[in-house]
Amino acid sequence: MDLGLLIPISLFVCITYAIKVVVDAMVRRHMVNAGGSEELVNSILRDEEQRRRHSSLRWGIVLVSVALGFGLIQLFGWREVTPGLIAVLAGVTGLGHLVFFAISRRLG
Repeated sequence: MDLGLLIPISLFVCITYAIKVVVDAMVRRHMVNAGGSEELVNSILRDEEQRRRHSSLRWGIVLVSVALGFGLIQLFGWREVTPGLIAVLAGVTGLGHLVFFAISRRLG
């Protein structure tokens, strides 16, 4: 991979994330300044916190399952991209999402 291509992509991702953080902070400030009830603001912030935790949990489970899929591919010694190899990766990714679904249902 050309490293000259990686720098503009990472710059774009960083700028996009910075804009998202600033917009989220402005929305929170407007909610507090709008004079809404403290209970409503706390409820919204609590729900946002829970969504962030669930997002982290989902990506953690999915990435671990994809790593297990790559480990299986290495274990079986597959070197060429075949439909079976793609099926293994798609299957473990789907399995990761299903595990997240089961865990999230138990959490709340």
